[in-house]
Amino acid sequence: MNTAEAADAGQVLAASSNVLNVIAAFAGGLIVVALLIWAVRLGVKAKEAESPPPRPDEQPRLPETGPVHEEREMREPNEVPHVSGEEVRIDPHNLDPSGSKRGEDQTRPRWSSGSGGSFGSGGSGQK
Repeated sequence: MNTAEAADAGQVLAASSNVLNVIAAFAGGLIVVALLIWAVRLGVKAKEAESPPPRPDEQPRLPETGPVHEEREMREPNEVPHVSGEEVRIDPHNLDPSGSKRGEDQTRPRWSSGSGGSFGSGGSGQK
């Protein structure tokens, strides 16, 4: 084999390597497209399996007594009971279920005159 034949053989191997790379890339692209089509079909089937949205006559209605109003009350924290001695231990079942309780004073606190309100409100603050 002379140098010309060896060069031609190298070019054929390089060309066949490039062709194989192109075929592999094309096959990979086909796999990705097939997976995307499968995912879209799966999504469409899942959407079709869902129940339809409620009709207007199935929509929720106001109670006959009218709209429900919120109830406001002043709350105060439930204090953890103090124990005397280290041998007494408070377990979770000994505590109240809520972190707060209804306050004795139900009057809403009001801002005093001259108060700026909340932090950063731009007011002059306490005088």
